[in-house]
Amino acid sequence: MAKEKTSVPSFGMKDKLGYMFGDFGNDFTFLLSSMFMMKFYTDVMGIAAGVVGVLMMAARFVDAVTDVTMGQIVDRSKPTKDGKFKPWIKRMCGPVAIASFLIYQSGLADMSYGFKLIWMSVTYLLWGSIFYTSINIPYGSMASAISSDPKDRTQLSTWRTIGSTLAGMVIGVGTPMVAYEVVEGNTMLSGSRMTMIAGVFSVCAVICYVLCFKLVRERVPVEANNQKLEVGKLFKSLFRNRALLGIIAAAILLLLAQLGMSGISGYVFPNYYGSATAQSVASLTGNLAVLFICAPLASRLAAKYGKKEISTVACLFGAAVYIICLVMKPQNAYVYVVYFTLAYIGIGFFNTVIWAMITDVIDDAEVRNGIREDGTIYAVYSFARKVGQALSSGMVGGLLTLIGYSATTAFDPDVTMGIFKMSCIIPIVGFGAVALALIFIYPLNKKRVDENCAELARRRR
Repeated sequence: MAKEKTSVPSFGMKDKLGYMFGDFGNDFTFLLSSMFMMKFYTDVMGIAAGVVGVLMMAARFVDAVTDVTMGQIVDRSKPTKDGKFKPWIKRMCGPVAIASFLIYQSGLADMSYGFKLIWMSVTYLLWGSIFYTSINIPYGSMASAISSDPKDRTQLSTWRTIGSTLAGMVIGVGTPMVAYEVVEGNTMLSGSRMTMIAGVFSVCAVICYVLCFKLVRERVPVEANNQKLEVGKLFKSLFRNRALLGIIAAAILLLLAQLGMSGISGYVFPNYYGSATAQSVASLTGNLAVLFICAPLASRLAAKYGKKEISTVACLFGAAVYIICLVMKPQNAYVYVVYFTLAYIGIGFFNTVIWAMITDVIDDAEVRNGIREDGTIYAVYSFARKVGQALSSGMVGGLLTLIGYSATTAFDPDVTMGIFKMSCIIPIVGFGAVALALIFIYPLNKKRVDENCAELARRRR
């Protein structure tokens, strides 16, 4: 047995790159959905924004079942020669990519409203509630099996953020430059170009997933959990887990802010500022700030001050930036880009360490309960993120409907001013609420995380 352990390569750059590619692949479909699906279905397919938002919210009730079910499947699955979590990435990368591509079929724009509504609902549920869940839950759970060292896990979280940031640059910068065209002086989304873009991104997602599978190595044995599933006992345990409840609250609120920013950027730049190019620049500068400011500093700051601590400060900073933006009301698109970028740094620090915070929650549960449930805890957290995604879409869609946005009023001055105000108020409320959740609910400060790691190391000796 000892000989077998020494033959396992130590944690290194291959693991970090592989884990990076995993979230790169995830976000080729996830970010495309959060940034452009509503815009595609409102402007190309002719579906009301409120209807699209309701679908995205309703799908999350399906996820309440599929996420936890997938978490249980992962926890109860037996390790293979490739590990416990990796095989799911190889199995499901094709289906998730195909389902994402099917969402953006502009050739169906002339079909009946009912047909388009059914098509949107079925393809979105297949992508998000079935296939994305079946690859994302094992991928996220895999971090604790790659290394048991908290510093290594923080690095994995950082590299995961780098992967999502690179995907954000490709999608957020490249898509507006290709997908929009000027029609009679107005900047409008092209349906046929969106279909092409979705196809290319689906292929890119598969390539990234394969690289993740090839490069990552699972080292920490995670045996199958063969205990009988008692749903009541499971949820009772989860709802007593203050750390999990805190990170769930923070995640939902963070995504309301982050995806609200991303979703409304598809309207504030082309409609209020009349510049799809500025939207690309904002995505570029925001993601570059994450790569060159947040990623290099987050691990060091977290090691010194704590993940909870730096995340709280970063979110308060993001809220303050947008308060200033709302008061100053910049008329130049590129001045608005500066505000967007500064606030994105606040998101970046939290996003860079949040995946390591999930492993802290898993460790904390093991210390208290004596049972390790990586898949189930990650599934509950993943469901919370999807709730945040859905609420942001529903919120953006509902607010757009409230201010009177439609294909015919898209450039009305009163409507566009409402869009600008929304673009500031959403992150102000979201960032501020995240900071409050971390301060008053989430208990895992630096001292407690260090104590948990020491206790688990003692038990495993």
